[in-house]
Amino acid sequence: MVYVLVAAGILVCAILAIGSKRLLVSAIWLAATSALVALMFYLLGAVQVAVIELSVGAGLVTVLFVFAINISGEEAMTLKPVMPKPLAWGSILIAVGLTIYLAIQSGGLGLVLKASTETPEILWSDRYLDVLLQIALIFSGVLGVLGLLSEGKPSAQKEDQA
Repeated sequence: MVYVLVAAGILVCAILAIGSKRLLVSAIWLAATSALVALMFYLLGAVQVAVIELSVGAGLVTVLFVFAINISGEEAMTLKPVMPKPLAWGSILIAVGLTIYLAIQSGGLGLVLKASTETPEILWSDRYLDVLLQIALIFSGVLGVLGLLSEGKPSAQKEDQA
């Protein structure tokens, strides 16, 4: 039952992120979606993936989105959509139909879901490689923010204009 509630929460947050008119609100809904996905990973026993999803998906990416939106502003754009709405809805219906068909074909979900039996001690012991990955991801995020903050053009563009 918990899995169904978390999956429903993921779906609701994702729909609200897509349907929101303001970019900041959409970024917050996206962070909630990512946090619920991390919770689902944890419940399914993928503890390492859950930690990375929570720190990168709900943390770093959200901070970068909010920062970029604050710098660029929330100006309304009047661009035409890339994909026509009937084609988009048709693709969604096909994906949902195939998912239902595959679930029925396999005799239900075909999964045995169980809660993680790992203790928090196991979560943080022997985490050297994960810590290095987190450091690399945070370092690249900081470099991305510094790139956004940098004023002026790269030297190659300056030479082209001269």
